[in-house]
Amino acid sequence: MSLLRKAERCFANQHAHKLLNAFVGAAKDVALFQHELQAANERSKEGRAKSPIDGHLIAIKDNICTTGEPTTCASAILEGFHSPYPATVVEKLKGTGALIIGKTNLDEFGMGSHSTNSIYGPVKNIYTQDGDHLSAGGSSGGSAVAVATGQCDAALGTDTGGSVRLPAAYTGIVGFKPSYGLVSRWGVVAYANSLDTVGVLAKDSSVARSVFNVINGHDPRDPTSLSTSTRSRIEKYVIDRSAKHLWGASPLLRIGVPIEYNTEELQPTVKEAWLGTLQRLQQLGHTIHILSLPATKMALSAYYVLAPAEASSNLAKYDGVRYGNKSAEREGTDNVLYAATRGSGLGEEVKRRILLGSYSLSAAAIDNYFIKAQKVRRLVQRDFNNAFALSHPLLDEQAISSTEDKVDIILTPTAQSMPPKLDDLDTADPLEAYKADVMTVPASLAGLPAMSVPVSEEPSIGMQIIAQYGDDDLIFDFAQIIESL
Repeated sequence: MSLLRKAERCFANQHAHKLLNAFVGAAKDVALFQHELQAANERSKEGRAKSPIDGHLIAIKDNICTTGEPTTCASAILEGFHSPYPATVVEKLKGTGALIIGKTNLDEFGMGSHSTNSIYGPVKNIYTQDGDHLSAGGSSGGSAVAVATGQCDAALGTDTGGSVRLPAAYTGIVGFKPSYGLVSRWGVVAYANSLDTVGVLAKDSSVARSVFNVINGHDPRDPTSLSTSTRSRIEKYVIDRSAKHLWGASPLLRIGVPIEYNTEELQPTVKEAWLGTLQRLQQLGHTIHILSLPATKMALSAYYVLAPAEASSNLAKYDGVRYGNKSAEREGTDNVLYAATRGSGLGEEVKRRILLGSYSLSAAAIDNYFIKAQKVRRLVQRDFNNAFALSHPLLDEQAISSTEDKVDIILTPTAQSMPPKLDDLDTADPLEAYKADVMTVPASLAGLPAMSVPVSEEPSIGMQIIAQYGDDDLIFDFAQIIESL
């Protein structure tokens, strides 16, 4: 199919699925977009495509800066804001011929698990139950629905504690969170700096890999971006160690199954899909190993201390003076916390997290909450390092012990339950939304690469693949094995 025909199909799907509210704005310069599409189509026909994603239509989550469309983070406080520069990941995509098709809906400033906290209204999943729309997951729900309904070829989202993986699981697509530091965050509106990662959503792991290969790379403008020399060292380390200690003479994997992920809240349908996937992998010759990640039980609590604490600091700039629209209520006040939490520019969920984070950083609570949460984070990282046969490439070199009790990859459910009905969220306990991230948060705290891969449709169920830091390619390889099932 030509790029022009494929683009026409995407535009038709955008019109057909408009009520799902995936997009908040399409590409503004239609003439330029059509010109770029024609040029990409010519390059494709002549066999001189710039990259595997030349001419692909890519949607961008609306907390990632673009110059052609507003960047609002789905918040009234940034309504109408136009960034003077694009994010590095957007520059990279355009440089390889990809076309930015528009901005997608999200939870305000990326804070939420269902993509309902938005000035544009909630995102609706393509799947329904008893005629009612289900949650699309959050906070990258708009990007997930845009991909799942064929409104674009792929999309970028951001993943702080599962915001790419959870929507992917709920909508039946692939959602990938890279190792922290591989993809530049320059031009991405921060939620929690030590956790935020730009991720990729696509129909399959092959397309996701092509997009990731484009946006992966050092960016001198981002202080959290890994240097070129560090990347080379990690790549050589992972390849050498994998060749010596993982693969051997047979490309069969040791798959870890953590007992802590078999929670009481794990719905039978999800558990059945998990066990079924493991059984089919075992039939292919891969081995299953039960392991324990004890700190997992404390990970969610630690995350909801650390992430809001960082958010309360990041959002302080939106006081109507440096950034953001100044409301009448905030006029005349210099109190940033008051401006952020009492003004009309921010939604209730964002206000709740700012107040939680501000308290965690207060003199009275920092020892009891923030510092203890950081200690839990280190325990989570240690558990993963003890589980993987491949040592962490950024830590001091360790002597290789027997790998018989170690694993190459970890496989868990992405979500412990099926997506809830949107109508039920209005009366649900707010804590239930936080619990939606219980399966995805540990990998985020440890900075590890993780991917949700669909294993069932209607209901949509995703399995989460977690690998050692820097071993992102193994995740894509393993995802293809699961997809082949």
